[in-house]
Amino acid sequence: MLNFSLSRKIINIGPLILLYYLSISEIDTHFENYFEILSFNIQLIIIYYWVSKRPETLGSGHIFLAGLINDVVMGVPLGLSSLSYLVVSLVATYVKNMTVNTRITTDWFTFFIAIFCSNLTFFILITNFSEISISAIEMSYNTFFTLIFFPFFWFFFTFYNSIITSGRNV
Repeated sequence: MLNFSLSRKIINIGPLILLYYLSISEIDTHFENYFEILSFNIQLIIIYYWVSKRPETLGSGHIFLAGLINDVVMGVPLGLSSLSYLVVSLVATYVKNMTVNTRITTDWFTFFIAIFCSNLTFFILITNFSEISISAIEMSYNTFFTLIFFPFFWFFFTFYNSIITSGRNV
């Protein structure tokens, strides 16, 4: 019975483990090595989905810390990714509090707003407070592919969420 409860706890914190893993690894840059323009941000999808569906899974502190880890790994000034992640979390929290039942279409549209605000925050901060040059074209490719992959991850996370919540009154 102890193994069952331990494995259940690990499955429950799976999205948090995935967020930290993606922040430590440079998985999105591996895709750029194969395809020149293919770049997407899975962390934003994870944060948006889990904050809007089960906010107790990811806390703001974990989101902020994952952003700091990502900044160290990617070599950008500390706090840029954290602020971008928290903007996505803020939009997801607002959408969760304002809507009763969401569907993929509403989540996709509001995710577009979240990613736009997040990337705008990131772009303004990096151009004003850093010597790193980033082009708007690169960010638009990243935004486009993140939006394209959102439905796939939405269905995958919905299935995973149903596994987590099975047998529990949520």
